[in-house]
Amino acid sequence: MRCRKKRRPGLNLARRLHRHRQAVLRFLEKERVPFTNHQAERDLRRMKLRMKIWGGFRSDHGAKDFATPRTVVSTARQQGRNCIEALRQGPEALLAPLHH
Repeated sequence: MRCRKKRRPGLNLARRLHRHRQAVLRFLEKERVPFTNHQAERDLRRMKLRMKIWGGFRSDHGAKDFATPRTVVSTARQQGRNCIEALRQGPEALLAPLHH
């Protein structure tokens, strides 16, 4: 079994940035790409907290029921839409602007 030699964290970061250089600065080329993934992390925080406190979900269906409204609200906010109206219309309505 061959093990990779352990490298310093700074070197690992520099190598990863070099390897993914096309994606690292994509936010400069494409207006819709955010500078950070902080919003995605915030969106996941609620679900992770619930899983930590309650030990997870009893079923995939329960997890989906928990996540869907939160996803709709988050996407509506990012698109500058009314959250209540987005919840009434459902997730499919939020995809409509992307298909034009």
